[in-house]
Amino acid sequence: MSEKLNKTQSGTTYTAANITVLEGLEAVRKRPAMYIGDVNMRGLHHLVYEVVDNSIDEALAGYCDKINVTILENNAIRVEDNGRGIPVDMHEKENRSALEVVMTVLHAGGKFDKGSYKVSGGLHGVGVSCVNALSIHTKVVVERGGKKYEQEYERGNPKYPVREFGTTQRTGTTTEFQPDPEIFTTLIYDYDTLCSRLRELAFLNKGIELTITDLRTQNEDGTYLHDRFYSENGLKDFIEYLDGTREKLIPEPICIDGEKNGIPIEIAMQYNTTFTENLHSYVNNINTHEGGTHLQGFRQGMTRTLKGYATKEGMFEKLKFEISGDDFREGLTAVISVKVAEPQFEGQTKTKLGNSEVTSAVSQMVSELLTNYLEEHPKEAKQIVDKVILAATARHAARKARDLVQRQGVFGSLGLPGKLADCSHNDPALCELFLVEGDSAGGTAKQGRNREYQAILPLRGKILNVEKAMPHRVLDSDEIKNIYTALGVTIGTAEDAKALNLDKLRYHKVVIMTDADVDGSHIATLILTFFFRYMRELIEHGYVYIATPPLYLIQRGKQARYCWTEQEREQITFELGGEDASKVDIQRYKGLGEMSEHQLWETTMDPERRTLRQVTIENASAADRVFSMLMGDEVPPRREFIEAHATYANIDA
Repeated sequence: MSEKLNKTQSGTTYTAANITVLEGLEAVRKRPAMYIGDVNMRGLHHLVYEVVDNSIDEALAGYCDKINVTILENNAIRVEDNGRGIPVDMHEKENRSALEVVMTVLHAGGKFDKGSYKVSGGLHGVGVSCVNALSIHTKVVVERGGKKYEQEYERGNPKYPVREFGTTQRTGTTTEFQPDPEIFTTLIYDYDTLCSRLRELAFLNKGIELTITDLRTQNEDGTYLHDRFYSENGLKDFIEYLDGTREKLIPEPICIDGEKNGIPIEIAMQYNTTFTENLHSYVNNINTHEGGTHLQGFRQGMTRTLKGYATKEGMFEKLKFEISGDDFREGLTAVISVKVAEPQFEGQTKTKLGNSEVTSAVSQMVSELLTNYLEEHPKEAKQIVDKVILAATARHAARKARDLVQRQGVFGSLGLPGKLADCSHNDPALCELFLVEGDSAGGTAKQGRNREYQAILPLRGKILNVEKAMPHRVLDSDEIKNIYTALGVTIGTAEDAKALNLDKLRYHKVVIMTDADVDGSHIATLILTFFFRYMRELIEHGYVYIATPPLYLIQRGKQARYCWTEQEREQITFELGGEDASKVDIQRYKGLGEMSEHQLWETTMDPERRTLRQVTIENASAADRVFSMLMGDEVPPRREFIEAHATYANIDA
């Protein structure tokens, strides 16, 4: 253990007196979504993040370097750390153990005491008490001062007072909880989702080891599914992970790590040969996907410094048009992480930083260190500026294409694509647009739909792979122009020239409906890549869905059943035919066009019976890497990903 972690607490005491109580816990079970977002998959996983964040806060304070997460056989979760351990002595105001106060009172914790935590991600102190309130059973074991203490809870209520039950030579807190089936619509944890967050935390907090073990999944050698996440170099490792599937423009990431005006700032940036900008920003380990003052400071400092350097070196002399800020960030992947003692977030979602003092601090630090880098690396500096000039030239060429899209896609039906079969309703909240693969399936969908609120836009073949295309080529694509014009959206706002303006969006459900085969999956991925890179706001607002047409129709006589999985096919074949599968007729749907309009309606389009999968972005950095891997130029990472995630082969056999 490091010297930093062995230090005594004489300088910074952490006792019951540091636990500040603001209010009680009553509302959590009545309105859980107010505290954890929702009661579906996102909220379920958020419980784990809240407990892990408490351990990370101990790490930020210098008292913890190991955090272990375990998914138990019954989908309960155990989080164990080697921090100081939650205080167990009596809380003077509450007249009960500080551990019980932390676990059962909302807005109670050491986060409000500046002497305990200088920086904290668990900003409101609601985390672990919310987890407790929303769990059918919780148990906490504290190791501290040579002794072990424990307390158990049922739906937030203590089963007994905190009690001592043994001795120990270590310190730390172990929290085990079972989410309440009365609260959550799903109780099954996804291993990959938890891995993504733990990996992210490891990159953001170098030197901290995070592990995850899944006791539900046993390997062939008898061990359990397990991963370890540890980063020696922090954001430098993060950038190399994110850009591992892209071709580098400069050999090594540009790294900035230091403190300005009392604010710790860490930045890593890497230019690649793609045409997209991928900026990921964090405040106290919280992913601020809406940006804020730290991202504003980064953009200001980088643009000013690069522009000043290129102008001084005469690199823009032959350019006949102005360079914009966007041009400096094309093909840039960057991670910005700041630690702010008292962050001010805009809105309840904690996704946009509002502290004005952070802008100048980040801008100054970026300017100082980037200036040094450019002077010391003239070859890389020229490569970056050449990339900027290429981006500016492409942007200039794209303006006419964008203006054409704007003119075609805004007012009235005259500008709508000829292939669009629109719906009669005018309320976007009630209207659905189906993006359908091919004219044949599009024709079937047009016949089978409800014309009042369902619109159909057939797409011809595979749309452009935007991951490899320059922006003006994207807007030259007829199929992509048709999507823009059908939706009625425009590109560019006063704040962001690349942002999507949803004021005139015509549908609040955009459904990708492709064949249930390899080609259909590829087309769906191409469309999703386009939405992620150019219409991410649609996904973030929850407007994008994927239809799930059946794979099989199984018939025996007048009995007919649809199947969506191989397991369902086997089960229903046995139910209808017994041991003799030849008694049933099995039809494999390779394309939507093979179904009649009635079949397509009742299986895939009828709101009463269909299943739509909503597209969400749980982790933007992980999604960025996956799209780059699947649709980029590098083949080996894509092959490894497909081999690791494919459920079965010969889907078209």
